[in-house]
Amino acid sequence: MQQWYDNKYSMFIHFGVYSALGGVWEGAPVTVGYSEQIQAHGGIMSDRYEEFARTFNPERWDADSMARLAIAAGMRSIVITAKHHDGFCIYHSAYTPFNIVDFTPFGRDLLKELADACVRHGLNLGLYYSLIDWRLHPWTSHNANPIAPAHHGFNMNQLTELLTNYGPISELWFDMGSLTPGQSRELYELVRRLQPNCMVSGRLGNNQYDFCVMGDNQYPDFRIDAPWQTPASVFDATWGYRSWQQRDDVAGKTHEKLISLISVVSRGGNYLLNIGPRGDGTVVDYEAKVLTGIGRWLQRNGEAIYGTVANPFPGYYPWGEITARGNTVYLLLSGEATGIIELPLLSGRALSARVLDAPSHEIKIRNRRQAVTVEVPETLYADGEIRVIAVEFPAGFEPQPRRVTDARQEPLGFLNAVSHYSYACIDYYNNHRSVVKQSWQFTARRGQSAPAIFYTAGEMGKEIELSWDGAVEVVRLDAEGRAIAIENKGMAEWKGRYAFGPVRGSFDRVHVSADYPVDIAEGWAGRSWEMVAGWQEGAEEILPGRPREAYYVLQEIETVCAHDVIVALYSGDGIQVWLNGEVLAMHNNEPGSRMNRDLVLLPLKEGRNQLLVKFYNRYGYELSYGIDLRPEQVVYSRQLSPRQFSSRGIHSLEMRLHRPGTPHDAIRLNNVRIRP
Repeated sequence: MQQWYDNKYSMFIHFGVYSALGGVWEGAPVTVGYSEQIQAHGGIMSDRYEEFARTFNPERWDADSMARLAIAAGMRSIVITAKHHDGFCIYHSAYTPFNIVDFTPFGRDLLKELADACVRHGLNLGLYYSLIDWRLHPWTSHNANPIAPAHHGFNMNQLTELLTNYGPISELWFDMGSLTPGQSRELYELVRRLQPNCMVSGRLGNNQYDFCVMGDNQYPDFRIDAPWQTPASVFDATWGYRSWQQRDDVAGKTHEKLISLISVVSRGGNYLLNIGPRGDGTVVDYEAKVLTGIGRWLQRNGEAIYGTVANPFPGYYPWGEITARGNTVYLLLSGEATGIIELPLLSGRALSARVLDAPSHEIKIRNRRQAVTVEVPETLYADGEIRVIAVEFPAGFEPQPRRVTDARQEPLGFLNAVSHYSYACIDYYNNHRSVVKQSWQFTARRGQSAPAIFYTAGEMGKEIELSWDGAVEVVRLDAEGRAIAIENKGMAEWKGRYAFGPVRGSFDRVHVSADYPVDIAEGWAGRSWEMVAGWQEGAEEILPGRPREAYYVLQEIETVCAHDVIVALYSGDGIQVWLNGEVLAMHNNEPGSRMNRDLVLLPLKEGRNQLLVKFYNRYGYELSYGIDLRPEQVVYSRQLSPRQFSSRGIHSLEMRLHRPGTPHDAIRLNNVRIRP
């Protein structure tokens, strides 16, 4: 698995029958959708598509040439479409005649040739495998079909032959479909059994995977504390070859994709960049030039990419990105021109700085109290190249924390925590950044203290790990804690309630503005919020809804002073909660469950507050939800193990579930607060 972590940058190849069509059917471009899905978007009947497939003959395919291109591009791995949604296999499958050996005049196992070439050239090989297959069920507008038991058995058989006949596989890149938790688990266990070192991609679903996969051409603006990957294509509009694609400005496209690579690596991810060869097996010259252009930059600056870790400093910077290795920090000048870069430090002194591909440039550094300043000469920007400055810290360094909380003034809780994310995925349309850990850097009163933890009934039964300056304490949240009533005394006044929907989209999509204050007159796409009358607190509301539809509810609250209040939210599927623009909760629920109850502790501020809730319908044809503004107002408190604190030092605390279902499940501990 370590090989996958070290790849950083890999080649994705979309190649199949669709490549020979080149985005054209019956003499006309098919302008809707990706070109590798032309059978669906072009409305091509299966018999016509099969008739065309019998002519597929990539006679100019050269596996060694493909491997040499990957190496010239600076890539360490190749991932190819063993089977896409159309069901056509580029390998010799015993479970369908619709494969390149038995069905076409080419008659050779293309995947075997590539696997052998990867061994010869020292590259890792990964496989894309579509969990849906249009030969086994009709194609739909969304490709997130449930997988029937017989189809699941077919997938198991094909994956068994892929994992046993083609040597070491570095990653299995699953795509589409809506699997049951059992199906995802069975496929994951099959991979572990046949190839323990093969990494499984996030789109297998139900959080059964090794690395998270972002959306197509998606670059996260948040740090992910799990292995992850961005899949991108040279042209965002397609993955398979498109003959009528406009191709110009090679230098501009190379610069664009290089910036994307730098952005992904600086955030700790792997970059998977796709090309779509022509139907004859040759690579489009334009795409080859983009890849080799990136490769030339990596030959000069790869020290800042390969073997590095994500930016250890807080925040992101307009001037570019940061990576690090050991005692060296790399400043990648991929953004706005600047004359000064300041790195905030708790400790460490820089000894020297150098430009990786231009050692004649003199870089001046200045060590200050808790910072080092780097002067950037204007000449580094003169030729438009992305330069890299390497700053050396011989004795190491410790960056300033993102946030330091004074625990003498406020408890440690959700709103002042640093959130650590994974990317939870149930299926292609039901994924979101999931909070898997919360951490704090804090100052406390000097001396020994008996910290206390506070929680609601919603956390009952959970076991959590608290890591105090590295020392782990496991705590079970239960009813043995001391019950404390929250006194409202009429301070919160529930005002207008508004609803909006239905709207369709993926779970993590936010159709309305969640920023505070929400404008109830604005709505979304020309529609407006509607006042809700006659609402019964806690009553179940049943609304018609198609799969992947959502309703939004906005509750306005007036308070005379800041205080806490608990609300109960009931949802069938996914739920997202904001208070005054701050995300308080976001998670999917168990498939098939009807009314899940979430207790949410609201830290209301004085004056106007807005509670915004998105209720999401994953599979059903009705949506059930409810809101109760008056559940029992009780929190529980219990003492933790005594701790010794220094008034001068900055202490650390991390909180996570003791035994999470998977590393990607949301911890759902937003109601927990700790007083050190």
